[in-house]
Amino acid sequence: MTTGSYFESIGEHRYRPTPHTGGAWSDDEQHFSPLGGLLVHAIDRYRAASGADGNMMLSRISFDILGKLPVDDCDIEVSTIRPGRTIELVEAVMLIGGRSVVRARAWFLAAGDTSAVAGGAAEPLPHPDTVKPWPMTSVWSGGYIATLDVRATEDPKPGRATAWISTPLDLVAGQTAGPVASFATLVDTANGIAVRKHPTEWMFPNVDLTIHLHRRPEGAWTGLDTTVVFGPTGQGITSTVLHDVTGPVGHAQQILTVRPLR
Repeated sequence: MTTGSYFESIGEHRYRPTPHTGGAWSDDEQHFSPLGGLLVHAIDRYRAASGADGNMMLSRISFDILGKLPVDDCDIEVSTIRPGRTIELVEAVMLIGGRSVVRARAWFLAAGDTSAVAGGAAEPLPHPDTVKPWPMTSVWSGGYIATLDVRATEDPKPGRATAWISTPLDLVAGQTAGPVASFATLVDTANGIAVRKHPTEWMFPNVDLTIHLHRRPEGAWTGLDTTVVFGPTGQGITSTVLHDVTGPVGHAQQILTVRPLR
C-alpha cells in the first residue's frame, strides 16, 4: 500500500474517513490514531488562518475519547481557550452525527534557544533501517493496522516493546500535514505493540491519550518505546517514550479500561 489517505476533506471543517481508518477492535468504528493526527492538523490550520505566532510550539496535547468512533463524517470545531504571546491553550472538539466524540486541548509554548542547558532525555533508538519488520497484523486486524510499516528493535514481549511506525498514506487527501500532525497520527498505535494479553481474550482500549513534547518531531518515522501495566481492578496504563530518527522527543500516556472477553 503506497497511495491513499486516511481522510478526505468534504468541507471547511468537515472530513470523511476512508476504509484505512478501520478500527482494531471492531470493523464499524475508527482507530483513534489517525483521528488524533486529524485533530492536530485541524488545530494547525486554525492557528495558521488566525495569524497565530508560528514561533510557538505544540508542547502538550491531551485527547479525551468520549465514546464510540463510528466510521462516518466528522466536524471539528476549534477555539482558543487562553490566548497569549508566550503561552496559548487551544481546544478542538470532534463531532460525529452531532455528538461530541473527542475533546482535545493543546498547549502551545513560545520557542527559544535553550540548547546550552538541554539534556536528560533517553538514549536514541536504533535507526529503523537497521531493525526488522514486525507483522503487527498477526495480532491486530483493521484497516488502519494494515496501512502500517512496523519495525521492532526486538521481538515484542507481553507489556514491553520498542518499535518504529510509519505509513505511506496521507493524513488528508490533497492537504499537507505538518510534522507534529503526521507524527501524532501514529502515536496511539503504542497501545497495540506491547500487548499483555491477546485482544481476542481481553479488551484494553484506551479512553485518553496525552502527548508531551520537549522538541518538535521530524521525519516519517514515529518511534515507540512502550511499557504496558495492568492493575488489579480493571485499569491499565500504556506509557511510551516517543522518538524520531534523531532521538527522543517526548512522552505519551494512555489510560486503559481492562476487561475479559470470555
